Amino acid sequence: MAALKPSLVALTAAGLAGCTAMGPMPGTPESTAAQVSRAYDCGLRVDRGRIIARLPAEQRGRFVAANASYAVKSYNAPRRCEASERERLQAELRLGSKR
Repeated sequence: MAALKPSLVALTAAGLAGCTAMGPMPGTPESTAAQVSRAYDCGLRVDRGRIIARLPAEQRGRFVAANASYAVKSYNAPRRCEASERERLQAELRLGSKR
């Protein structure tokens, strides 16, 4: 097998690093689902029905599918959050958490 040029190796590594470090695009139903999942991980109360109702009808299925996939992954997620992360999540999701 021929050796790869160093510049090609660097580009490949940078490309792969970008793929693994990026989450869902902001403003998408998948991004909202990720926020909801993290809010659950942080122990916040989440009104999924209200969040789904705010989404355009054509995006609701994508949210539900993404939320289900994140729920499976959240079993291994950290269960504590800094106060600043909790506040950010509440603001982003417009939660009325009483916890």
